[in-house]
Amino acid sequence: MKVRSKKISVLFTTLLVVLGISFSAQAAGKIRIALGDVASVETLCFLVALDRAKDRGLDYEMTAFAKEQLAIQAVMGGQMDIAVGTPYAIIQKSKVPIRNFFQLSKLVFFPVADKKYKTWQDLDGEPFTFHARGTGTEAIGDIIIKREGITLGQRSYVPGSENRIIGMMNGQINATIVDLSNKNILMAKAGDRFHVLPGISDPASDEVLFADLDWLKENEESVAILVEELLRTWQEMTKDPTIIEKERAARNLLSDLPKELLAEVDAYYVEAVEGGLYDPMGGGVEAAKADFAFYVDAGQMVGPAADLKVEDYWYLEPLDAAKAKLGVK
Repeated sequence: MKVRSKKISVLFTTLLVVLGISFSAQAAGKIRIALGDVASVETLCFLVALDRAKDRGLDYEMTAFAKEQLAIQAVMGGQMDIAVGTPYAIIQKSKVPIRNFFQLSKLVFFPVADKKYKTWQDLDGEPFTFHARGTGTEAIGDIIIKREGITLGQRSYVPGSENRIIGMMNGQINATIVDLSNKNILMAKAGDRFHVLPGISDPASDEVLFADLDWLKENEESVAILVEELLRTWQEMTKDPTIIEKERAARNLLSDLPKELLAEVDAYYVEAVEGGLYDPMGGGVEAAKADFAFYVDAGQMVGPAADLKVEDYWYLEPLDAAKAKLGVK
C-alpha cells in the first residue's frame, strides 16, 4: 500500500547509515533482503521487526531496487535471498521454486474520481491513471471494469499515491486509485471536487516476503527468527498501533527525518491498522486463496483459482511454527 509517507521516500536514500543497513551485495554470511522501493514510514513496521530479529542474532543487509520486478529477478538470479513483492504470476509462468512465507501488507486502495464522473459507467472510454504497469492498482482497476462492464480509455502511470492526488488537485488527473491515507487527504483538501467510487471488498496481498524454497529450508533457523519477530510485531501493532513509533524512537530508526514527518507515524499506523492493511496472522492459507481469486480475476494469473495449490506458492512451515511458538491462533 502506498500511503502518505511515500511523499518523503526520496529522503530515505541518505538514511542507510542511520538504519544500520549495509547495501553491499557481497557481504558474507548475511541474509540479503531486496526491497522494491526505498524504506519509508510505510515500511517502518518491517524495519522494527528486522531490528528485533537483529537483537536475536539475525545478520542481514538490505538493498533498495527501483522496481519490484528487479527485486524479484534478483532473488531468481541468486543475487538476493529474500525479496518483497507479489510474485504469483512469475511463479506460475516460470515454475521457479520461489515461495511466499509472510504477508507484509494488503491492497487497501480506493478509486477516486472527479465528481463529473458520478459512477463507473461515466468512466467508460475515459482516461485513467495507475501506479505502474502490472501492479496492484492496475489489477484492482481491471477487476472493477470487468465487474462494471466498461472499457477504460488511455492508461497513464504515475508512481506514488501522493503524486497522483497532487495531479488530481492540479487538474492533471481525473480518475485514479490511491491508498487509504492519500484518499483521506484528498477528501479533506478537495472533497468538493472529488469523490470515492465503489472499489473491492476483499483486498489481496500488496507486499509479501518470498525466497527460493531451497534457501528457506537451508536457512531454517534464520528464517524462524525473522518470521517470529514479524508475527510478534504484527500482533503487537494490531493491539496497539503506537508500538511502532515507540520502537522507532527506542531503536533510533529513521531519526534523520524532520520532526513533522515523524509526528505522522502514530496517526499512520492507527489508520492503517483500522483500515485492515496489516494481517496480524501474517497471511498463510487464507491469504493465498484470496490472492488466487484476486489475481486470476485481474487476469494476472491463469485459473480457475480453486484449482491453484497453496503449496505451489507458499512455504507455510515457518509461519505455522511461529504461530505455535508464540501461541497465536
